[in-house]
This record gives sequence, C-alpha cells and structure tokens, in this order.
Amino acid sequence: MFNSVIYNKSNNGKKSISCLFLLALSLFSLLNFSEATAQGNLLITPRRVVFDGTRRVMELNLANTGQDTSKYNVSIVQYRMTDDGAFEEITEPDPGQNFADKYIRFFPRTVTLAPNESQVVKMQVTNTSGLAPGEYRSHVYFRAVPKELALGEEDPNRDTTALSIRLVPIFGITIPVIIRIGQSDTKVSVSDLKLEMINDSTNRLSMVFNRTGNMSVYGDLRVTYISPSGKESTVGIVNGIAVYTPNSIRRFKLDLDNSAKVDFKTGKIRVTYSSQSDTRPEKYAEAELTIK
Repeated sequence: MFNSVIYNKSNNGKKSISCLFLLALSLFSLLNFSEATAQGNLLITPRRVVFDGTRRVMELNLANTGQDTSKYNVSIVQYRMTDDGAFEEITEPDPGQNFADKYIRFFPRTVTLAPNESQVVKMQVTNTSGLAPGEYRSHVYFRAVPKELALGEEDPNRDTTALSIRLVPIFGITIPVIIRIGQSDTKVSVSDLKLEMINDSTNRLSMVFNRTGNMSVYGDLRVTYISPSGKESTVGIVNGIAVYTPNSIRRFKLDLDNSAKVDFKTGKIRVTYSSQSDTRPEKYAEAELTIK
C-alpha cells in the first residue's frame, strides 16, 4: 500500500522525484514463533482466535512497544492459502471455503495507543445456531494509520517548483479468526520427504502436508536426525504451521540446522507434526526419510 503526496510540477518541465520506499508487511498465524505476534511497534496476543463452541467472546490484547503514539484501524479481510503456504486476498470464497465475517462482531474499530500503552479488542461470535458443521475463517486486519505532516512541518529546503512523491510506510498485521461448528474429522499426514544440498552449504528438507476432513490443522514441526548408531539430534523446529480449509496439501521447505555437526549423508531424518501444548501435545503425523 502506498500513501502518496504529489506536489507541483515546475514550469520548465523538469521533474525531481524523491521516494521513501514502502515497507508493507502482513504477518499470518502460520509463520509466527511465539504466542504473541509483533509488527513494527504493535504487539498482539494471542496470534489467532478460535471459537469452538466453548466460548463466545474472546479478547485480543494490543500493546504499543514503540516510542510514539500510534493509531490502528481494525477491519476484516479474506484470504486464501496457496499450496506453498502464501496468502492471497480474495472477495469470494473458494469452493469448500467459508468466511466467518458475517458471524463476528468486534470493537473498538479504531485503536490509538500511546507508548507502552495497551488496549483490548473484543471479538464476539453471533448468529451461529443455523450454521452447517464445518469451519468458517476470516482475518482481522490491524492497519497502522500514517501520520500526516502539518503544513508547518514540511521540509523548508524542499524544491517547491518540482514534482515530488512521498511514499510513507503502512504496517499491518492480520490475525485469523476461526469458527468451528460440530466435530472435527480432520486428518493430516506428511509425505514426499526430500533432502537436497543448496549452494554446497545448506541442507534443505522439503515435504508435503496432506489434509483431509472438515477443518484446518495447526501445529508445530520438529525435525530429528538419527545417526546410524541411533543418536538423535534436533535439526529443525518450526512453530505455527497451518493447513487451512479448503486446501488438501501444503508444500513446505526448511533449511536444517547443523550446529550439532551431523552427517546428512547417512542415517535417517524423522519429521513430527504435533499440536501446540505445554503439557501433552497431540501427535498429528510423523514420517521418516532414510538417507542414502
């Protein structure tokens, strides 16, 4: 997103264009590595909201970790997930996809936070009694409102006879909001494990998550190297990997950590995909690759 301010063009036709490049980043629940999500100076807890029938109201805590007062507009956007895990904004659901926006209320819709200040945004699910079993998903978008310079604050040395374009950064964070109706029959497996060397220095493991059923799956990935003697070493951890409905697959690649100095030319690699839990995580899927 660009916020552009265009000034006058000089009489002699010469143009001078100065640009501050945009940094517009959207952060999704599948790429986060902690319970809080942060972008710019905005910290949001938790990173995703799931209404599964046990609660009808949930709260998002927003905190400004920066040194300046910031304002954010809160809205709803719709996304599809691609087979590679990227997100594309859409206006109509794909076949088998259900939006949640008609069944969600949230307030306030604008939040202004002073430095080190926090505020709660309440999310409420409503009118779900007639919904068919399955999963409904939308995303809450927190969009930073750029500050506009007052006329007296403009650069006095700026060439007022030239054309100038100012591009200011607009930061945004999206949080998935999911409504689940009925029992889940979702299953997931991991297949197509492949290990390859990249640039003679990086061991990259690729895999495919296969999802079936009526709801999405979300969990943490652990990659373990097993030597021929049976010694195990953790060589990869990724938290918060999702496969959203209606997707049946998600392709994933991970550069393995070799701080343990293991030999990736022999032995085995085990991939374990589990639910997020501090006590007893549920194992969703497991697969092994024998290195030859």
